[in-house]
Amino acid sequence: MPVFFIILFALTLSACSFSNTPIPTNQQAMVVTANPHATQAGLQVLQRGGSAADAAVAVQAVLSLVEPQSSGLAGGAFMVYYNASTQAITAYDGRERAPQGVNEDMFINADGKPMGFIDAKTSGLSTGVPGAVAMLSLAHTQQGTLPWNTLFSHAQMLANDGFKVSERLHGMIAKFGKYIPSKSEEGPLDAFEYFFLENGEPLPVGHVLKNQAYAESLALIAQDPDNFYQGLLAEQIVDAVAQTPRPGTMTLDDLRQYRAGQAPALCQPYAKLTLCGPPPASSWVAVAMTMGIIDQLPDFSAAGPNDPDNWIRFIETQRLAYSDRDQFIADPEFVQLPLDGLLNPKYLRDRAQSITPAHAKQAIQAGNPWAYQTTPQLAAIGIDQTDDTPGTSHFVIVDKAGNVVSMTTSVESIFGSTRMAGGMFLNNQLTDFSFVAQDQQGNPIANRIAPNKRPRSSMSPTIVLDEQGDFVMATGSPGGSNIIAYTAKSLIGVLEWGLTPQEAADLPNVVARNHVVRVEANTQSESLIQALQKYGFNVDGSHGENSGLSIVYKDETGKLIGGVDKRREGTIASF
Repeated sequence: MPVFFIILFALTLSACSFSNTPIPTNQQAMVVTANPHATQAGLQVLQRGGSAADAAVAVQAVLSLVEPQSSGLAGGAFMVYYNASTQAITAYDGRERAPQGVNEDMFINADGKPMGFIDAKTSGLSTGVPGAVAMLSLAHTQQGTLPWNTLFSHAQMLANDGFKVSERLHGMIAKFGKYIPSKSEEGPLDAFEYFFLENGEPLPVGHVLKNQAYAESLALIAQDPDNFYQGLLAEQIVDAVAQTPRPGTMTLDDLRQYRAGQAPALCQPYAKLTLCGPPPASSWVAVAMTMGIIDQLPDFSAAGPNDPDNWIRFIETQRLAYSDRDQFIADPEFVQLPLDGLLNPKYLRDRAQSITPAHAKQAIQAGNPWAYQTTPQLAAIGIDQTDDTPGTSHFVIVDKAGNVVSMTTSVESIFGSTRMAGGMFLNNQLTDFSFVAQDQQGNPIANRIAPNKRPRSSMSPTIVLDEQGDFVMATGSPGGSNIIAYTAKSLIGVLEWGLTPQEAADLPNVVARNHVVRVEANTQSESLIQALQKYGFNVDGSHGENSGLSIVYKDETGKLIGGVDKRREGTIASF
């Protein structure tokens, strides 16, 4: 089956295996990331006796350097952590928050119309107060075993000595470089000067790219994570946000006051298993709904992905979950959410029964989960059309003690805001808010902008447990709002269709957000397309379904089996 952006890496390290193909192993440690440098950094930490939380710090520090189009320390993340000794699953929240100086009309032009996305993205207005460092620090304090200041050496080495520009990074610069300001009147030039040669050409594949500023930032962060939120680094971030055109309002107080969050993971029964992920402002609830509705439907046929009817069921559950997510999910500190209603088995059964067996509905409307809540709805909520764009990464780590990290991390769009500070790309996560505060009927949109509010996120790191509370599977993906579909695909592929993690990752990406069903082009037979069209779906053969799944599955014998998305340049390492 053809796939896109295939970059194969076959690396061998002493006392370990390193591959981009699934690895069954009787040993107990595995790292799956979207970049071989990051996988190696995580593996080295585990080999030194570090925990999954320790390795996550090292992985993120490297991803920020070698995959800046996707994530960074000046971005945000959600982590789900399984503690093998207690069987507790903790959700760590490093989602960015809006500065105190924002207002709900800040992405509205003088003519009253919403700002164009690129203008909003490449501005100081788009940058939220970063949460990744604070979240990693919190998780490390509670779950780490190695000293914090020992976890950045691999990233520092790569920043100082340089790393070779990969085919994927070169392609991202070449394709999206037109959105990076190249003239001072367009915005700060740091990214242009970092990514382009003097003749204006993008850095070629194999170019050794160094980032001394990032190495210096890592030294400060390694000394004390609070150094990210105060002092020199904080001043550099605020200065970059304040530059024209379209300056933002972030202040040193905004940075100083940021706190990462933690809570018990949001968990949902599925068959004899338990699925867990982060609560809102993450949209993981839509993954839980997708699987919960499937649990209410007739069993998939034994033909698995070869049966078009199985795909039809998956598509219809996606449409229902997305419609509810789009209307109801936002930061619960600011908006009343019908979370219990959305996951109520009776509500999921009613949503499942709304699927018509003979023909697709032309449009799917949000349901009424408030009817299944014990608390009444206090105010009407408007329909939100916000579509977060892909600029994200995902990784999974299992350490020798059986602790597990599933973490999705993001700067929002490709290269975030394109503004840099301390060698890091600043996020543009505030464009994940609705640009308008009300819908056409005048109802307030749940995901509207407000000071200190977290924008809704599609990041959905997932961990699956068995009936005894033991780890079974961890998965997640980048991909903007498509993350929900990609993650659910991996769960269905492994748990329902009996595929290996690699086979599940290799399945075609099918995303159904209301009336259009996007099927990854050149990955499926014409008979499937015809079957979907016959059922009534408006099918679009999309070339843009660029997922980045990282998966670890523990089979019934206790072996760890990894899967990595060949659409990116990920690798798997184990020992």
